Amino acid sequence: MQQRIMISAHAMREEAASLAKEIAQFLEEQGVDVHIVSSVYDAELVNGVSNGAVDLLIAIGGDGTMLRAGHICAPYHVPILGINAGSFGFLMEVDIPEWREKLAAYLAGDYRLEDRMMLEVEHYRDDRSLGKYDALNEVVVCRGRFVRPIRLNAFVDGYLLSSYVADGLIASTPTGSTAYALAAGGPVMPPEMRNILIIPIAPHLSMDRAIILPLGSCVSFQVSTEHEAVMSIDGKPPVDLADGDIIKVSVQEYAATFIRYQDPGYFYRNLNKYMEQNPSKGKNL
Repeated sequence: MQQRIMISAHAMREEAASLAKEIAQFLEEQGVDVHIVSSVYDAELVNGVSNGAVDLLIAIGGDGTMLRAGHICAPYHVPILGINAGSFGFLMEVDIPEWREKLAAYLAGDYRLEDRMMLEVEHYRDDRSLGKYDALNEVVVCRGRFVRPIRLNAFVDGYLLSSYVADGLIASTPTGSTAYALAAGGPVMPPEMRNILIIPIAPHLSMDRAIILPLGSCVSFQVSTEHEAVMSIDGKPPVDLADGDIIKVSVQEYAATFIRYQDPGYFYRNLNKYMEQNPSKGKNL
């Protein structure tokens, strides 16, 4: 069956747009049906994925591009191949100099699929749902502009786990364990795991350890504050929270699927490389 591939190039990087054209020409010469879109927010991409008209999304950019692509593609089980044109690229699989080799391998079926767990996040106020969201990295419930801690109760499967006075709490996926969760002192989790990780941010006289929940468990954060509190999901614009709001977090039924060429041990080899030579130093994140 003829492959139907969409290519999304980072809108703010000129080299990404020119690379997308080169890749499209290469794939068309192989008989592939190719469409280039301006960004992962392009309506043509969103509609094509939701209508079943896309077999693969090639995302050219950085980790932020991969996160946004994951949100779009995961519900429809469309795999994503990341080509690194960003400053970090921890989630990306292909460096620019090797794209021809890797795309030829993809067309030959020489690759594997890696599923990344996602979170389902629901915001409640007075037992009324105000919104439902997906997270590929994490959901953060934290203070707003006022540099004062908030109070949070964390419940696991309906039972009180702990009460916190802190800047906030993170509920992270294994993918997110190398992002904000790692910066907050959390452990690194293998990407194939399906457990939720809870990490407090600057806890004051409260439990200061990260907790990995059992498989299948869900967690709820109840907010108690007299000033600003917000929720942020995968770095998106914050959602304002009110005193008494509850954020319920569980494992999403679908996953983000990435194309991989390396063996599963690549994860820790790459992690060590990034730890020793942090490519985000001196960059605007």
